[in-house]
Amino acid sequence: MEDRVCKLVLDSIIETKGKDVVVIDISKVSFMADFMIICNGTSKAHTTGISGYILEQIKKNDIKVFGMNGLDDGKWVLIDLGTVIVHVMLPESRDFYTLEKLWSNGEIIYYDEQENLSAKI
Repeated sequence: MEDRVCKLVLDSIIETKGKDVVVIDISKVSFMADFMIICNGTSKAHTTGISGYILEQIKKNDIKVFGMNGLDDGKWVLIDLGTVIVHVMLPESRDFYTLEKLWSNGEIIYYDEQENLSAKI
C-alpha cells in the first residue's frame, strides 16, 4: 500500500486493536476518494478511542481532515481525509449498513484475517 494517509490510518487502527479491518481501493469507481477503510470497535468507547487516535496521528502528520461525524455518539464514526474515507463502526451498525456490499465494485486490498469477509459481501 503506497498511500501514506491510508497506511497511517491502517497502522493506527491496528495499534488501537480495531477489529474486522477492511481496506477497499475505490479509486477506479469513485471520484470522492481513493480508499475506504472500515473497521469495528467493540464498544462506543472503543470506536471513539480508535477514531480519536486516528485524528491524533493525522494531526501529528499535518494531514487535513475534510469532515468528521459521529464521534459524540460512537456507533459509527466517519472521518473524511480527502483521499481516504474511514468508517469506525459498532458491529451492529456495520451489519446493518453493509458498506462492503455497497462498495463491492472496488478492490479489496487488505482485510483482517479474523474478518469473515464472505459474510459481508
